[in-house]
Amino acid sequence: MIRPAMSPIASTCEPPAVPGWATQRGPVTSDAEAAFMAGAALHALDTLVNAAPPWAGAWRQRLALKCAAAAVRLAGRAEDEARLRDAWHLRSPGDDPGPAGAILGAWRQLAVQPPAASADRLEKIVDQLGLHWDGAALAYLCTEIEEVAGSLRPAPFAAAAIAAHVVAMRPDSELIAWWLADLVLAQRLRWPIAVPLLIAQVHTPAFRSGNGHGRIRPGEQKFERAVCLAVAQASAEACRLAADIARNAARLAAAAPKLRAKGAGEAIRLLLDEDAVPGSLQTPHLSRWGARRLFERLTGLGAVRELSGRATFRIYGL
Repeated sequence: MIRPAMSPIASTCEPPAVPGWATQRGPVTSDAEAAFMAGAALHALDTLVNAAPPWAGAWRQRLALKCAAAAVRLAGRAEDEARLRDAWHLRSPGDDPGPAGAILGAWRQLAVQPPAASADRLEKIVDQLGLHWDGAALAYLCTEIEEVAGSLRPAPFAAAAIAAHVVAMRPDSELIAWWLADLVLAQRLRWPIAVPLLIAQVHTPAFRSGNGHGRIRPGEQKFERAVCLAVAQASAEACRLAADIARNAARLAAAAPKLRAKGAGEAIRLLLDEDAVPGSLQTPHLSRWGARRLFERLTGLGAVRELSGRATFRIYGL
């Protein structure tokens, strides 16, 4: 049986909400208004990040999945969140997740590592994103990231600046531009780990040009205003997602003392850290059959959800 002391799931943190007036409800014609909205929304998100609830890993990974789906769409591919989740979680260890799964891997890495940039790290990320940069360009980019992140620009403007700079260097590299925008945002806010946010907003009203010419791209006119609006909207969505996950984590905490499986604690830890856990999970203390029974028990208790909708090859999460 899982003792409460062995399973610190529940959190006293009530996820904050972004006030409605801090998100876009219509045209925003002032840079100052957009920046004010971004600041108000980031205050709520910063409170959540610094609270570091035990389910923060699952929260970040679900945001990473959302961002990866937007990145895949931007790359001209058709995979949605469900197909990306399958590509990642149903492969055997060491298997290639495919081009779309590799894009998900880039945003998953953003969600688990400190927001630091090195040429080696960026080389791996651009490779995952299907891009090709030489070593000199990556070293120069690291210098630019350090300069932008260390400047006195407010966080949303720093994020906009690095995205615009990357696209000016390489117009075919918008995916890494948005990945770095989240990284620089986290650096400016002194977050220990980045929160995947911005690319999920590229097809929303925040980036509509309003003149019938499609979306506003990095470096174009009104781009900084668009980024501020995107930060506000993304922060509001992230806080709403956190509230949903917090409720689910509370149900998992209530169910934990009722579990008798020897490896239940490992499964619970994964559920708190990951967007999803395959039903075929195996650990040193939990067999595949034991995992199946455990997830069925948790589903029956309302503590987890089955995310695939399939009768076989199931995937579970908060």
